[in-house]
Amino acid sequence: MWRDAAGTLHERAHDPVRIVSLVPSITELICDLGLAGQLAGRTGFCVHPRAALRSVPKVGGTKDVDLAKVRALAPTHVLLNIDENEKPAADALAQFVPHLIVTHPLGPLDNPELYRLIGGIFGREQVAEALCAQFERAHGALALAANAWPRQRVLYLIWKDPWMTVSRDTYISRTLALAGWDTVPACATARYPRVELDQNLLQDAELVLLSSEPYRFRERHVAELRALPAMRGKSLAQIDGEMTSWYGSRAIAGMDYLRRFRA
Repeated sequence: MWRDAAGTLHERAHDPVRIVSLVPSITELICDLGLAGQLAGRTGFCVHPRAALRSVPKVGGTKDVDLAKVRALAPTHVLLNIDENEKPAADALAQFVPHLIVTHPLGPLDNPELYRLIGGIFGREQVAEALCAQFERAHGALALAANAWPRQRVLYLIWKDPWMTVSRDTYISRTLALAGWDTVPACATARYPRVELDQNLLQDAELVLLSSEPYRFRERHVAELRALPAMRGKSLAQIDGEMTSWYGSRAIAGMDYLRRFRA
């Protein structure tokens, strides 16, 4: 049996299996485990892999799940994440879905356990172990490279109006730390705090990273930020947010991406 992030024990699933995934990165993991044929529904934000998902029905977003659409798909299993999905929706789904699988990876090193959880429940243990091996290789290569780089303090922006960043108690910050980047502010009460781009914050940052998601920062935003007096002398760069924030199988590509990006 396999225990999920909610503490629920799951037995191996038996056919027929119909999966609805409400988490974009886990939808991708489902497909990479060879389970695309069992995927009955997804959110509109579940976009990878595009070809495999083109014919899979959408059931709303991660925060606004269309419960009626999910019910009509008659899933045997629904995959959720504690941060990305709302608890009221999970409680409502529990009324008619036989199995809710709850996930909550807090950092990159939680991914092998995630592979084994999903792979075990759906009978894809060998594929899950192959992903674990790929993860270990990518993690080892990034760790080795990071040993040669000086650690840097970075401000990682995820939103505009208001400006928002990530605290160190997030998956993103822990991912960046693997590449030798320590996010600022060092202490924050909120996991995704609102910030002012003033001297008090920026004096601690050597580099400012603008993520491609959830807010799609573009070149014009880089130019806008460069014009701020507090940004004088700071390095700015755009970064692929999927590679820093998506867990599951995308984390393997993410570590390879960060190694190249930082180099």
